[in-house]
Amino acid sequence: MMSKVAVLFGGTSAEREVSLKSGNAVLQGLKEGGIDAHGIDTKNYPLTQLKADGFDKVFIALHGRGGEDGITQAVLEYLGIAYTGSDVLSSALTMDKLKTKLVWQSLGLPVTNYVFLTKSQPIDKKTIIDKVGLPLIVKPSHEGSSVGMSKVSLESELQSALDEAFKFDDTVLLETCLTGPEYTVGIVGGEVLPSIRIKPAATFYDYEAKYLSNDTQYFCPSGLDAKQEAEMAKLALDAYNAVGCSGWGRVDIMMDSAGKSYLLEVNTAPGMTDHSLVPMAAKQRGWSFSQLVCKILSLAD
Repeated sequence: MMSKVAVLFGGTSAEREVSLKSGNAVLQGLKEGGIDAHGIDTKNYPLTQLKADGFDKVFIALHGRGGEDGITQAVLEYLGIAYTGSDVLSSALTMDKLKTKLVWQSLGLPVTNYVFLTKSQPIDKKTIIDKVGLPLIVKPSHEGSSVGMSKVSLESELQSALDEAFKFDDTVLLETCLTGPEYTVGIVGGEVLPSIRIKPAATFYDYEAKYLSNDTQYFCPSGLDAKQEAEMAKLALDAYNAVGCSGWGRVDIMMDSAGKSYLLEVNTAPGMTDHSLVPMAAKQRGWSFSQLVCKILSLAD
């Protein structure tokens, strides 16, 4: 019997609008592939109803908290329903940028200099700047899609950037701002897809550059030579495996001005909008969007 598949999207996180776009794209791609797929906005639907409604597989197209942080995965585990992407532990871990960095550091994988602050902690601007330098990047520890993220070039800009980040999280990361090119590497079923180089028109790759601007440029092939591409693929896969990811995901990497690569984060339920990067890399590999989403679904367990 053909599986009845729920595509979960929307939800209540700060990334709801992106998730709605991703989910609808995935839904159409699965239907094109002959899958009995149904879209469900989890904002208005209790996940505990899935079993009673006859669903036996789930494609998670939720982004951010509640969908990408292990909570949805835990409910599905309890219900005994197969789902796409990483398990409970890996989803929860990678949603926390600080803990992800700590794991990577412990294994000798490259991360930028950083400081983390909690909302109740006194702020010593001089100590922060002495450690990470200027310019620096401020970001909430538990948000994706660059929500709440700012670039700080002057000490006088730091407080307002922290205030913005603390709107979204009680823990904030402050990182050295790298000035080299940014890359992203998709992974599907252990297969590393071609890297993509990202060139935002603005000063850095923020929410607007990711989802709203048509001026951001993407290069796939990325322009790396064969040796560099192999090195980046290995770094991405090492980072992905280090935090226990499975199914599919995307690893973001950035270089400094000297060409040294640093890990930024892992996305366990990457965007699947018309601006999204895993579909772009899959196309370079020769997969249609429908083939991509059907392949991801086939890895659900």
